[in-house]
Amino acid sequence: MDIRNEEGASGGRYAAELEGHEAEMTYSRTSPKLIIIDHTAVPDALRGKGVGQALALHAVEAARTGGWKIIPLCPFFKAQAQRHPEWKDVVN
Repeated sequence: MDIRNEEGASGGRYAAELEGHEAEMTYSRTSPKLIIIDHTAVPDALRGKGVGQALALHAVEAARTGGWKIIPLCPFFKAQAQRHPEWKDVVN
């Protein structure tokens, strides 16, 4: 699964395409060292295929590489972070 990052001045999104459908995870950047993940959208056709989990892991890996922290406002991402205590290094 290919995940791309689209970033603007105040935030961006991670987008994944699979089987002709697109899923996304959006975020706001509050500073160079902090983002707020605020929304995850996975079309019904992709549910149960691990796309949301892949987006969440991608966000965590991007935070580790970029040296920033994540505040999880999105209910999906927040639930994933609770299931993955190994993400505590980047998830506030």
